[in-house]
Amino acid sequence: MKLPRLSLDDYERGVLACDRAIVARAITLIESTSSTDAALAQALLTRLLSKTGGARRVGVTGVPGVGKSTFVDEFGTRLLALGKKVAVLAIDPSSSVSGGSILGDKTRMSRLALEPNAFIRPSPSGLTPGGVARRTRETMLLCEAAGYDVILVETVGVGQGETAVSEMVDFFLVLALPGAGDELQGIKKGILELADAIGVNKCDGAAVPYARKALSELRAAFRYLPRRRQSWPTRAVTISGLTGEGLDELWEIIEEHRQTLTASGELAAMRAEQQRAWMWSLIGERLDRTFRTHPEVMRRLVSIEEDVVAGRMTPPVATDELFAAFLKANHRAE
Repeated sequence: MKLPRLSLDDYERGVLACDRAIVARAITLIESTSSTDAALAQALLTRLLSKTGGARRVGVTGVPGVGKSTFVDEFGTRLLALGKKVAVLAIDPSSSVSGGSILGDKTRMSRLALEPNAFIRPSPSGLTPGGVARRTRETMLLCEAAGYDVILVETVGVGQGETAVSEMVDFFLVLALPGAGDELQGIKKGILELADAIGVNKCDGAAVPYARKALSELRAAFRYLPRRRQSWPTRAVTISGLTGEGLDELWEIIEEHRQTLTASGELAAMRAEQQRAWMWSLIGERLDRTFRTHPEVMRRLVSIEEDVVAGRMTPPVATDELFAAFLKANHRAE
């Protein structure tokens, strides 16, 4: 049965009351591709904007199999025990073939999913670069307005979206695996430079000595990397999403990071820059969409693409021709 459409006032009251059903519907509204829904979503966010900004925004990434969901389940449960309200925004990979997503994070975070003060929202990546859902930023604001103290953004971990996630959170955590031959496996130099902390996960059982070895090697590697933040040296810690090893220490690191960046003024500057970058990313998306759907571009695009593919025209010349057609058509329209 189709649910009745909510008014702007209904959405606002529901979100501020932390009604999880309405929060979920508001996120669906944000993710909608309908122009009517988009207008309503932006009106809602404008009303809620003064209630945002207070949460700890933490990004979590790592190679597939590193145990991100198990970690988030245990870490989030511990934060609840500290009296925190926790929202998890889990970005599911969309298939490049079918476009579909698994959206199974609630089954992989079984304990957290049952908690009344936790909210888990799996969102399809929508095939955006690196698997970052297009509306994650808006969803974070919505969760903050609903009163969630900690927002965990779990990324796909496919190797390209980490930069995008690091640019929308306060604290960026990279999870690593011990004992896989090269202790720095799967962690590119660029990702190390983005990390505020590295958590060597699965430090339990027979893997403990390997985890400690990886920790030592990571700390040694930090000496040769530039600092991401002037006032914050990247930290490394061994953790276990299975036993809870090191998770209390990790939370202390996250809190120390916030206090340090707040005192130095870097947190406010970082969030302001994130807003500016967000605006320009949206401008880029709209320009791309406007260009691709312009009648003159669409009229010439097929033949020009064929010439490029057949080797009769270089991509730079093709680009020049399409832009010339686009600009000429707009000039005539004026």
